[in-house]
Amino acid sequence: MPSSAALRQQIESDFQHRYPSVLTPTARTIRDVAATGITAVDDLLNGGLPIGAISEITGPASSGRTTITLAFLARRMQEGSVCALIDANDSFDPESAAANGINLKHLLWVRCRNAPFDKPSSATRVTSSTGKQDKEKPWSRLDQAIRATDLLLQAGGFATIVLDLADEAIEHGRRIPLATWFRFRQAADRTRCSLVVLGKAAYAQSSAAVVLECLPDNIDDSAATVIRNFNCSARRGHVRFSPLTNIDRKPPASTWTAPATWSTPATWNSDKRA
Repeated sequence: MPSSAALRQQIESDFQHRYPSVLTPTARTIRDVAATGITAVDDLLNGGLPIGAISEITGPASSGRTTITLAFLARRMQEGSVCALIDANDSFDPESAAANGINLKHLLWVRCRNAPFDKPSSATRVTSSTGKQDKEKPWSRLDQAIRATDLLLQAGGFATIVLDLADEAIEHGRRIPLATWFRFRQAADRTRCSLVVLGKAAYAQSSAAVVLECLPDNIDDSAATVIRNFNCSARRGHVRFSPLTNIDRKPPASTWTAPATWSTPATWNSDKRA
């Protein structure tokens, strides 16, 4: 009976013309990272989110995913970079973003809205079990978001692009073709853009360099009448890159606190005027 090494060599040889190194794990790519500005999250990610790759931040509502994203955008803008946010469900709040340090003058906000009188393309038509076209077209805004992300990635010039699918149904997000994510990964790598995808679940699969899973923890209601802080926990999912520092073998978890924007009115006013 041939040894395992001989079987592996035979399989690699048979599939060489179609799948090179079919049984050999792909080497991790060493990438630069950019800090999010949240110490606990940066320690969890060994420095921050990767540059020139796709990062997914997942979790339910009020889990801290948006706070992490806004903190990351604020840090990139402090460096003088221009960023973009693709708002698939038109839910972005500029005032809350300003309270988190976002310079709105350096942010391109793409708002996706339903166009009831527009004829959907063949790629976005949704059919029922009877084969009839669905008149509500739930894919219209998602299609706009995907197309806008593709255009901005291909154009270049953005340090960070956020694709906000946080309010999108999981079944819709999972129907985005893998070829689309692969094209996004290639474009992000070429333009050294950090593409951050927000969602209730992970959608990019193997095209994502890192997945950060967020969960709500508890709320600081010690003030009795006003909520001051939100405690959140985050866990690092799979990592397909190697930062400049060594990474842990086992995905760790961390807990961090996000202050409520209304609890710091002085900061909110100064950021809003900026």
